[in-house]
Amino acid sequence: MRIAMMGTRGVPASYSGFETCVEELGSRLVERGHEVTVYCRKHHIQYTESTYKDMRLVKLPSIQNKYLDTLFHSFLSVLHGVRQHYDVVLLFIAGNSPVSWIPRVFGQKVVLNVDGLDWKRQKWNRWAKRYIQLAEWLATFLPNEIVTDSTVVQNYYLTRFKCASTYIAYGSELPRRPPGDWLARFNLRPRHYILFVGRLVPENCAHHLVEAFRGLETDMACVIVGDASYAGEYITQLKTMAASDPRVMMTGYVFGEGYQELGANAYLFVETSEVGGTHPALTQAMALQNCVVVNDTAENLETVGAAGLWYHGRTGSAALRAVLRELIADPDRVEDYRRRAAARASEHYSWETVTRAYETLFKQLVAGK
Repeated sequence: MRIAMMGTRGVPASYSGFETCVEELGSRLVERGHEVTVYCRKHHIQYTESTYKDMRLVKLPSIQNKYLDTLFHSFLSVLHGVRQHYDVVLLFIAGNSPVSWIPRVFGQKVVLNVDGLDWKRQKWNRWAKRYIQLAEWLATFLPNEIVTDSTVVQNYYLTRFKCASTYIAYGSELPRRPPGDWLARFNLRPRHYILFVGRLVPENCAHHLVEAFRGLETDMACVIVGDASYAGEYITQLKTMAASDPRVMMTGYVFGEGYQELGANAYLFVETSEVGGTHPALTQAMALQNCVVVNDTAENLETVGAAGLWYHGRTGSAALRAVLRELIADPDRVEDYRRRAAARASEHYSWETVTRAYETLFKQLVAGK
């Protein structure tokens, strides 16, 4: 099949989970004999080649504005794509649903991965939230099929819109890397730091961890990996908070081998996000054999099952601090949860399983089933 992936910043992955999904899924589809094209935003992707991991790259301009960037680029992408004779267009994010009808008019099958309930994010103003809720409704009939990566989100679409979706989980495998140059660069000791990875936006609640950690008596470090566009005020507040404790380190974005090394050698991993579906950083932390502690949203609890621990997100840092204090004092319990997390990731969050599910869905759509 000729498959196009649109709606993300593109590859090589250097921003969020959807970019990682495109890279992992797209490269595996190529290995299975399909022709894959990835649409990239010129202002974000610095990679200069026209192919990456045998995926063809199409780099188009966009508008660098948090309200217009994604939809404008997706609009240009689908217009470019209608002349490319793709069999399937895979779009990401419910906010792109208003352009998902265009490829269908030209005979292409359109699959939309709607992600989580994006209108809950604090970064959006009232009108943006209303637009996203409208886009969710449009997603129920403009594309050929919608994909949800969480049964919580799947049930939301079924309950609110009476719309059935295809559930396909998010993959997780990453190579485990021993302590090396990246730990040395940040002056970290293996199994002697608590790790957060994610975009530094208010609804991801990294401040829960920083506030909780500042109240702990430990010689461990707290490592915050990530950054964000259009969240300068929150990041400044977070940096000010972190600066008051020399044990707290903010690294900015770290990808590739550095990310894998940091993830594989943490004492434990904390997922503080209060919004979203399945968080890629969480499934990857589990695959890297981390003990994981999550904000008790339905989506996070679904992801970890009995393989992780949780804190009451609405209480925030005080609740998280109590859990961290217990785990710091009980390495054997942490080791037990590392084994549980790795086993659950292997069983439920395999990229090969994810790729097979998407491939099956694409084939059914192209065959008209």
